[in-house]
Amino acid sequence: MNPSLYLTRAQVRNVDRIAIERYGISGLVLMENAGRSVAEWIARNLPPGDVCILCGKGNNGGDGYVIARHLELEFDRMASFLGDAMPATMVRVVSVVEPETLSGDAAINHRVARLSQIPIRIVTDTASLRAAIGQPDLLIDCLLGTGASGDPLGIFADAIGLANDLPARRVAVDVPSGLDCDTGVAGEPTFRAEATLTLVASKVGFRQAAAEPWLGQVVVLPIGIPRFLLRSLPLDPA
Repeated sequence: MNPSLYLTRAQVRNVDRIAIERYGISGLVLMENAGRSVAEWIARNLPPGDVCILCGKGNNGGDGYVIARHLELEFDRMASFLGDAMPATMVRVVSVVEPETLSGDAAINHRVARLSQIPIRIVTDTASLRAAIGQPDLLIDCLLGTGASGDPLGIFADAIGLANDLPARRVAVDVPSGLDCDTGVAGEPTFRAEATLTLVASKVGFRQAAAEPWLGQVVVLPIGIPRFLLRSLPLDPA
């Protein structure tokens, strides 16, 4: 991946659209690639343990369900090498939206995760949120993606605030929830990540000094977007 490439919110949408419509790469394939890339990075760079993935409504939430499935497989692979030295692990999802509100690729991957027996807690009230999240070793932020702007509200804000207060390690997928990917302005609250695993390319807002405290280490991960497509930037609208 090209670490010097920065995309706006509109360009992110256009890259995905062109990959799907012009290149024939389905959204499901892109989401699968994204989730697998994130899971592999986490398995290589962070210790195994109790992993809680916070999922929202859109494609960012859909990524979370794919991450859960692939992270289970990564932990199984690690256990085959480490044997009794492998720490106890669990991968679980806390969703702050009802499954019925999911659509498209996110809905499909929720169903796959459910059929795969991945523990999924649906929490739509703040009172139940703390108990559902518990005391994980690692929190993965898949609440709000690049399309979000402004201050997170309601249970999204509560989940972010609680995550920031816990002693767990924190990883954001694509963009920390609450951070505007175009301006780099942090909403109240914003997920404070020690690593942001951003997909395809960095986002223009990441270059702003105000974004740095929330991003942590920025790692660009591929999702199968062709290099030729990225080299054609700026993207034409058709």
